[in-house]
Formats: sequence, structure tokens, C-alpha cells
Amino acid sequence: MGIKQITITLCSLLLVLSVPVTISGEDESTASLHKERHTAIEQIDTEQQISRFTFDSGYTFEYPDAVRGIYVTGNSAGGSRFEDLLNLVDNSDLNSMVIDVKEDHGNLTFLPEEGSPYEDIAMNYISDPEEMMQVLEKKEIYPIARIVVFKDSVLAEQRPDLSFTKNGGVWMNNKQEAFVNPFETEVWEYNVEIGKMAAEMGFQEIQFDYVRFPEGFEHRDEELDYSLGDYQNADMDNVKLRVEAVTDFVAYAREELSDYDVDVSVDIFGYAATLEETPGIGQNFSRISENVDVISSMIYPSHWTPHFGIEFPDREPYQLVTEYAKVENDVLGALDNPPLSRPWLQDFEAPWLYNGPPQEYGVKEVEAQIRALYENGIHEFLLWNAGNVYTEGVDYKAGLEE
Repeated sequence: MGIKQITITLCSLLLVLSVPVTISGEDESTASLHKERHTAIEQIDTEQQISRFTFDSGYTFEYPDAVRGIYVTGNSAGGSRFEDLLNLVDNSDLNSMVIDVKEDHGNLTFLPEEGSPYEDIAMNYISDPEEMMQVLEKKEIYPIARIVVFKDSVLAEQRPDLSFTKNGGVWMNNKQEAFVNPFETEVWEYNVEIGKMAAEMGFQEIQFDYVRFPEGFEHRDEELDYSLGDYQNADMDNVKLRVEAVTDFVAYAREELSDYDVDVSVDIFGYAATLEETPGIGQNFSRISENVDVISSMIYPSHWTPHFGIEFPDREPYQLVTEYAKVENDVLGALDNPPLSRPWLQDFEAPWLYNGPPQEYGVKEVEAQIRALYENGIHEFLLWNAGNVYTEGVDYKAGLEE
């Protein structure tokens, strides 16, 4: 229910073709290279004995020994900050970048081709995406596209019917952010098509963020007006309905992107691993994990209230990550085909938690989180800093060989 089932037959094949780009002044061999970047290659499914066309961006990115990455905004990727971030990765054991393709407000971070239905939501942060991808390819930096899904003030304002409304207006949370409705499959399609664009640009993984209802939705679902879409007649309570819609979106996204030879990942709240299912936001850790290649739990110590017997988690990064990793390992270990675990770690301070100076997050604190993961058999991670200012001098393999 709510998922489009796609059957590929000899009579109905998906062939994705892009128009080759010609750069003024390039020689014939270079033009040929650009043309190769926009071709489709035919693969044979020997088990099904059918032809299948898979999109090939033409870039050559090798999956690293283990992804150790940083978050990069569109502004940073398209601005002067990018050079500093490239140098950080070049001069350390980092090897990957998670780059905003659709950011937190709902805007694209690059200009799509003329006539695209996404033209009016595009910001020209990354003015030359092809050049950016070529730099990443040359430096062997693994590219992951971040797409913010259901937090989307731009689409909510344009299409209130796809959002949550109250008293005739689009509802916003206390941060003045609007969300769109996970029950609406039109919203699924809208975001997955952006994922396809990112795959065509050369990104090797599509990471969906904000794959959820607004926080605390269980306390306001009766006061907001919204459609249940295809779930209107489902015989479930509201909590399970939300879980069903979020899980179905993830399964739909993975199926739709299966022709693009990319991994699909989802960012998920860390506390979701400690519950059978979250009551408000619709995240079931196990069910989402069953439908992705990579699960990226956001386990920033600053984002936990007292938990795991730890009174102030922001002050105990090693202990918090250690206790979380034990829980996640148990949850994923119970699945038949678990995804790769690649948590988000904290490389920022949280002054909102303190009356005085906050807990410093420097080399010691960042390395403590990394060491805790390694000690629990989790070898991949991503670092979050909203301003993209990362701690220098960190040993990103801290504890790996101890």
C-alpha cells in the first residue's frame, strides 16, 4: 500500500539518457570523455534473463576502505570554503563528503536544466556541479548527496494541500519550519526525482534526511488538518499509520533508484533504535534499516536527555556512543540483511544546554566518539558541523589499531 511496484520487462525498460555537455575550447578527447559521462550501459540479469538498463554517470569513484566523511552545505561546496574542506580531507584520513543537494528550507543548491519543474526552487550555490564532481573524482573523495525530504518550507508554502495546516494556514513548528505530508505520495515522487538528478550528477549515494513527521506530532495530529492520502482507509492507529508511511517512502525511494547504481541511505534519530517505534515521527529503526543500504543514526551526545544511565550525555561523548553502539548492534544483528551502519557524530558545541561555558568539542571529544564506534565494530562515520568548521588535528582512526 502506497508503494509503486515496478516490473521491468523486455517491453518496458528504463533507459536514462542525458545530453552531453560541451565545454568551450575542449579538445576532441575531452569532449568524448564528457559524452561518456552521460551514457547508459546495458546490463544482463542472468537470473531473470531480461535486459536491464542502468544509468552510468561516467565518473569513477571507488568506495573507500570505510567512509569517514564530513557534511558540506551548498554554500560551502560552491564557495571559497570548499578549498579549505578539500584540504582538510586531503591531509587527513577523511575520504568522503555529504553535500547538500536539497537543503533544509527545500531549495535545490544548484540550477537544474532549463525547463525543469524544479527551476523555481533552485539556488545557484553550486554554480558548476560538473566541475565540483570532477574535483572530487580527481581527489578520490567519495560523494554523497543529502536530500532533506519532509521538512520543506518552500513546498509547503507553494502547496499547502501537501502540508499540515491549522486555521487555514500552513502550520510551522517553534523554529518557524514547515513540513510536508509523508502520507502524500506526490511528495515522495517530488523528492525521489531530485535523488535521480543527484545520481545523474555523479553522486554515488543518495542520503535522505528528515524522513519523518515533525517532532512531537503525536501531541498535535488531532489539531492539524492534513490528508491521509492512500492510507485513508487503513485499519491502523495513528502511530502505526505514520510508521507505515515513512517506511513505505524509504522502500519506494530505494526501488525507484535501483536503476542508478547508487546506494540509498537514511538519517534517523538515535533514540529510534531504543524503541520499537517512535510514537510521533513515524520512524521504526528496524523497518527503515531493512529498506536501505546504509543507516546513519544521528547520535550527537548533545541531542540526548539523560539516557543509558548517563545524566548529562553532552559531557560524556565516549560513554554515550559506547552505550548507543551496543543497542544498535543488537537491533541490526536481529535483521536478516542489515544495512551498513554509519552514524553521525558531533563536531560542534551545544551552548543551549549550559548556563555558563559549554562542554568543549575538540580533538579529545571527537576522537572519543570515533574510538567508541571502533571498539564496537562500527568502522564508518560522518561528522556534523552546521557551519562546516571542523576540528583540526583529529586522528580519524583513533583506536582503530589499538
